[in-house]
Amino acid sequence: MAEINNNASEYGQIKIADEVVGIIAGLAATEVKGVAGMSGGIAGGISEMLGRKNLSKGVKVEVGEKEAAIDLYIIVEYGAKIPEVAWEIQENVKNAVQTMTGLNVVEVNIHVQGVHIEKEVKEEEQQLQPRVR
Repeated sequence: MAEINNNASEYGQIKIADEVVGIIAGLAATEVKGVAGMSGGIAGGISEMLGRKNLSKGVKVEVGEKEAAIDLYIIVEYGAKIPEVAWEIQENVKNAVQTMTGLNVVEVNIHVQGVHIEKEVKEEEQQLQPRVR
């Protein structure tokens, strides 16, 4: 696990792990309306949506001493305006990471991996439920 040194003082150094930056970015991204979740990648042509415990897996972070670049892999809700959602994610992630870590965020790249359609999920859930006789 890589660590960054972004603050040295007379008391010592503060080190923030890359994974911490990834979790902050993942949480900030999922707060945006229109984001269904983070994507763990595409397996067999279908995007895999990650739960809240795996937020940092849908995030790639490159951290230097004072700057960070972040790539987010997301799944959007059907009907959401993707450019607007992406812009809001970029703003939210940049503000959250800069506020919490003091790093200057130079890039927030959004990779839309899929579209979440609520109707399909409900139909699948109904098929899985046992029928009472």
